[in-house]
Amino acid sequence: MDALNKIGRVFLTFIKYLSLVFFSFWAVLPVVSCFITAFKTDKEYQSTNVMTMPESWTNFDNFIQAFHKAGMGRAFINSIIILLCVLFFSVMIGTQLAYVLNRFKFFGNTIIRALFLFASQLPGVAMQIAVYEIMYNLGFINSLMGYIIMMCGTDIISIYIYIQFFENIDYSLDESAIIDGANYFTIFYKVLFPLLKPAIVTSCILKGVGTYNEYYCANLYLQDKTRYATVATSLYTFVGPLGSKYNLICAGVIISLFPALIVFILCQKQIYSGLTAGAVKG
Repeated sequence: MDALNKIGRVFLTFIKYLSLVFFSFWAVLPVVSCFITAFKTDKEYQSTNVMTMPESWTNFDNFIQAFHKAGMGRAFINSIIILLCVLFFSVMIGTQLAYVLNRFKFFGNTIIRALFLFASQLPGVAMQIAVYEIMYNLGFINSLMGYIIMMCGTDIISIYIYIQFFENIDYSLDESAIIDGANYFTIFYKVLFPLLKPAIVTSCILKGVGTYNEYYCANLYLQDKTRYATVATSLYTFVGPLGSKYNLICAGVIISLFPALIVFILCQKQIYSGLTAGAVKG
């Protein structure tokens, strides 16, 4: 019996690691093929498969062409402006809303939470007709500021993350601050807000990745691609009815990965601590 149990444990361990290797391979394969294709000339791309190694790994013409022809310099500036504004206002609005919903009991509190939960189940594409009409009537079409305001809309997932963290912060902190003469704004900004750092990191990761990679709304509302292109929309410069230059697209994808890679390397300690704290607190 002990031998059978040992064989069973070994078999389960083998299956576990085999599945990890298998799914990791399929997750990394598109990135590897994209990296290989980025170094190929037009002739190489048309005459070889995606996993065939390029003749030269020092051919950076694709990266230069992708950066200049797609206007990625302007696209990076627009994406950074959008990302910083969206993250700042989303954090401020989300944390304050979660603070009110968690710390104050009033008529309609439960209804508001239920409406947030209901709204999170609605597909965003299904509401685009109404959103587009609102954006058009407000004059926000083809406006970077209008797009930022739309993207700063209530992030329901982040609000629930903040609420979960507030529920794990003892009310005695609020009571002590009130006894010392602090008002509600002081309690929030001086006492509770610094304690939300793990939740803010988690929320910024989720919101930041979605905002940086967002294509549908950026393409729909920022129609002047010469002025308001983002990183995601600039890559479609090389897609056309007569064919697509996938070697240039792959080069642009690799370029677009560098900012995220730099942020991850510099902030990986905060990112890991935020995600693990979010998992435990939630």
